[in-house]
Amino acid sequence: MSESATAPGERRALLGVEHSALGRRWQERLAPEAGPIALAIAQTHGLPDLLARILASRGVGVQAVPAFLAPRLRDLMPDPSRLTAMDVAAARLADAILNREKVAIFGDYDVDGACSSALLADYLTSCGTIPAIHIPDRMTEGYGPNVEAIRRLAEEGARLIVTVDCGTAGQEPLAEAARLGVDIVVLDHHGAPETLPPAVAIVNPNRLDDLSGLGHLAAAGIVFMALVALARELRSRGFFAARPEPDLLAGLDLVALATIADVVPLTGLNRAFVRQGLAVMKQRRRVGLSALADAARLAEAPEAWHLGFLLGPRINAGGRIGDSSLGARLLLEQDPTAAAAIAETLDTLNAERQAIERLAVEEAIAEADAMLSARPDLPALVLVSPGWHPGIVGLVAARVKERFGRPVFAFGARPDGTATGSGRSIPGVDLGRAVRAAVACGDAVKGGGHAMAAGATVAADGLARFATCLERELGSAVAVLAASPDALEIDGILSAGGASADLIHELDRAGPFGQGQPEPVVALARHRLVDCREVGTGHVRATFRAGDGQTIRAIAFRAAGQPLGQALAAARDGLVHVAGTLSLDRWGGGEKAELRIRDVADA
Repeated sequence: MSESATAPGERRALLGVEHSALGRRWQERLAPEAGPIALAIAQTHGLPDLLARILASRGVGVQAVPAFLAPRLRDLMPDPSRLTAMDVAAARLADAILNREKVAIFGDYDVDGACSSALLADYLTSCGTIPAIHIPDRMTEGYGPNVEAIRRLAEEGARLIVTVDCGTAGQEPLAEAARLGVDIVVLDHHGAPETLPPAVAIVNPNRLDDLSGLGHLAAAGIVFMALVALARELRSRGFFAARPEPDLLAGLDLVALATIADVVPLTGLNRAFVRQGLAVMKQRRRVGLSALADAARLAEAPEAWHLGFLLGPRINAGGRIGDSSLGARLLLEQDPTAAAAIAETLDTLNAERQAIERLAVEEAIAEADAMLSARPDLPALVLVSPGWHPGIVGLVAARVKERFGRPVFAFGARPDGTATGSGRSIPGVDLGRAVRAAVACGDAVKGGGHAMAAGATVAADGLARFATCLERELGSAVAVLAASPDALEIDGILSAGGASADLIHELDRAGPFGQGQPEPVVALARHRLVDCREVGTGHVRATFRAGDGQTIRAIAFRAAGQPLGQALAAARDGLVHVAGTLSLDRWGGGEKAELRIRDVADA
């Protein structure tokens, strides 16, 4: 369809791109009816036109601009009592502190679990209660509390066990705790079953009877709110009359890291958590995080993407292929030498994980290609290999999902004969709900998760039934999305010379960017691709030149040999439209704009 043939109400193809190298239609993210709002934002607040368009396209009104650009926790933090069972949880934790009870923390083995465990342990320790921490082994224990671990913690004297980032679906383990006379408090955010397990309190904004509207928080955000409620409870009981209160805000670095790494929506309270958490992290007061930044060669002030791509994967590496407790131990470590040793171990494990992942992804893509050749309309892919380490199946699923644009579950074998899998979904398709349905009908031993990511344990002979269940649960939603044209939404058009460091600093004011708060995408119109070559581990480096001679360097990550990389190679020396996100290249001490390529089209 040409621009002149655009149907009424339909947005025109930006730069006339109806079918890019990746088969996408380019269109402006800003709806036509929001144009006047963008103009009013620019004029009222003296902002650059592009920044104003970005704000308007994300639903920010003219009067809300100052609060959006400078989100403050004091303005966005709700009363923790809005969460169902929060007051009961805070009272039970206060009892444990005042009565000097033995407390244990049971956390998940990912970044959110490690940060949540460290956040809670920090506060309890500051109150004179030093908790035991148990992070389950991914290979031998799997996700969430298990009966054996509950029994062991009880034998070690725990009278209160707090599960963080897990526990909502732990029927049997929590029933065992009740039988042993051990109280359980759950601080979680995963999807909840209709029948909750026995516990003193289950604080989870995603339980069916919770009306707080805080289901977008990571577990660390829930723990932070629990600590606010606990501080209030201890204050009312006079606990701080003779001792200083712990600094709650000092823990925002952990909340920010968990929020980014768990890929929860960066809206509302989460934006404030991340913005203020980054400011705390910049001070480098947490010994373990400073050591991890050094191991990751991160010398500059941390940005949101550093948490997701540099720090988070290294903490996750322990839970994926090493010692699951390393992440929480690092975040609690006070000795710089010991912290540096743990950080180096995690850095080495992360490199090993990357090598294992590359081989598994190649195998998984080949398996997916074969499945889709036989059934092109397959709504979800369920892949399995006895050679895939259970710790990297989530990463495999993510890579295959990126390649084929549909939900993917990847499974690896476990010592007990079952298969443990991790899945990743696409926007608009609730994978966590589908997994809970599989558990309910017996097609999975256990499982759960979020709309975009989920995990499951399946009997070795039950993978076909699990795949059929996913197809049944997800088929209609995937079909609806498949019927819609794939579009790349673009925030504005620039030239190479206009993409300056100053502009990037202005656009960063609308951040942090991530899930639910998309990073601005810009297009460079009719630029010549003057250089294109493969660099690193499958990346493509390029340089684009505008008609006035100005140039900008660009990179397409993991694009070599893929459709985007092939399109760039074919377009060398030609005129193209290129779309991507802007970042700062600080190599050599200066600041230069760089484009991270998302798509390309013939001009």
